[in-house]
Amino acid sequence: MLIIRPYIFNSFPEILCGFSTKIGLKRKAPYYFNMSYNVNDNPGTVDENRKAFLESMGLTTSTISYQKQVHGDSIRIVSESGGCGESDALITGKVNLGLAISSADCPAIFLYDKDIEIISAVHSGWRSTEKKILEKTLKKLTNDFGSQAENLICYMGPSISQQNYEIKRNVAENFDSEHINFRAGKYFLDLKSANYKMLLDAGVKESNIQVSKLCTFEHSYLLHSYRRDGEKSGRAVGIIAMKGKS
Repeated sequence: MLIIRPYIFNSFPEILCGFSTKIGLKRKAPYYFNMSYNVNDNPGTVDENRKAFLESMGLTTSTISYQKQVHGDSIRIVSESGGCGESDALITGKVNLGLAISSADCPAIFLYDKDIEIISAVHSGWRSTEKKILEKTLKKLTNDFGSQAENLICYMGPSISQQNYEIKRNVAENFDSEHINFRAGKYFLDLKSANYKMLLDAGVKESNIQVSKLCTFEHSYLLHSYRRDGEKSGRAVGIIAMKGKS
């Protein structure tokens, strides 16, 4: 099994964070090592995949909080495992509770405030990025929990690169020009840079941010991509959890 583990949390042994790939349990095409029940994969296979991935992370299926991602800007504070309703960002201060993000191109962003010991997981596709869900999550951390941006440690997982993410003109018009590349009569959106800028604008230190350079579309051997594979695409899951300091 191959799990992508961000180096940005290496100095914080209390944090578990990982992002699944297509590689695990020798799964075959079309779904490979898939984490989602919302594709046509066998539910029993998905159960096995989730169990194996989480156990590799030092977690279990009973210690994870999931959301139904709806490409909006709702933020949910959670303290229990299992399904927690519709939202695209989760926050918890509870130890040993993992926050899950499902992804097959959209940025999955994981935040940890090392001073007040709180974590967040954000799903930010183009609709949620347009609605500034990451910016709103950062504000909620500040306003509701007293988080300070300079204390946040952030990881943005693998997502689709700008050169592979063509969008329509009416979508492009909703984003600052610095995040749009216009070539050959087509518009291409840089989701990573749009979300990265929100982190910097909020006061997060550049040295506290890791942005994965992996493109889900390009790395077909490693990563799921809905834009590349359509209905045959599986889904990855990214997880962050806080073990508590010993």
